[in-house]
Amino acid sequence: MSSDIYAKPDVSRKVRHNRRVEEDGEWEEREVQIYETADDVRDDPTGFQSEEGGPHSQNHPPVQRKPLRGAAVCLGVLCLLMMVGIISLSIRYVSVKLENEQLKIRINNLSRNYSLLENKTANMAADNSQLQEEVKKLKDKTEGKWCPEGWTRFGCSCYFKFTEMKYWDESRTDCQDKGADLVSINSKEEQEFVRKLNMKGQSWIGLFRESTWKWLDGSALTETFWATGHGKPTGGSYGSCCDQQGKWTQSYNYKKTWICEK
Repeated sequence: MSSDIYAKPDVSRKVRHNRRVEEDGEWEEREVQIYETADDVRDDPTGFQSEEGGPHSQNHPPVQRKPLRGAAVCLGVLCLLMMVGIISLSIRYVSVKLENEQLKIRINNLSRNYSLLENKTANMAADNSQLQEEVKKLKDKTEGKWCPEGWTRFGCSCYFKFTEMKYWDESRTDCQDKGADLVSINSKEEQEFVRKLNMKGQSWIGLFRESTWKWLDGSALTETFWATGHGKPTGGSYGSCCDQQGKWTQSYNYKKTWICEK
């Protein structure tokens, strides 16, 4: 009897649980009676034990770390993409700024060139206007000019041959008194005209020599028609036209006829 008193009491208890059971491919809930001993109750202060046998398995699930790690990776990728975008925008901004500066330089160059072109055009227009005025004056002078009686016209000038005999300087003075001067011959056509006008003998022309031969009007000798052995560099000589071949001769201050031009 004493052994029965000290025997371990049966403190098992019956616990009802609802458990889902698969039957014929369908799930349904059934009430299951589970007997628990006092040791099981002491191990589980709450008085409940999970269906899997482990305490607090439903109230405290294991920590899931993979979703947090994936979020961190996504955030890092997003930051990287933002940095790449910012760098791309910065490079584009610098490129556009350089293009704008180059465009401004080109526009300035074009404006300067356009101004220069305008100035050249204005100068050309002024020169053209002046040239037209000179042509008009020359045309009026040519068409409206008349020669005094006895004078012969050739081109824009009037010519007269005097049959008297005078020295070169006296002949020139006589031409100047009549508003003319001794003739200057500047082309083959004028040379031929003077040759025919002279006809006989030799007449003074406006050609003289100091250091070089030159015309009285200051024009250079573009064409010469010297006879053989004439035109040599001797000082104090004058030119006359024309010999039997129609060429010029040089002579000192003797008396000859002369030809005036105005």
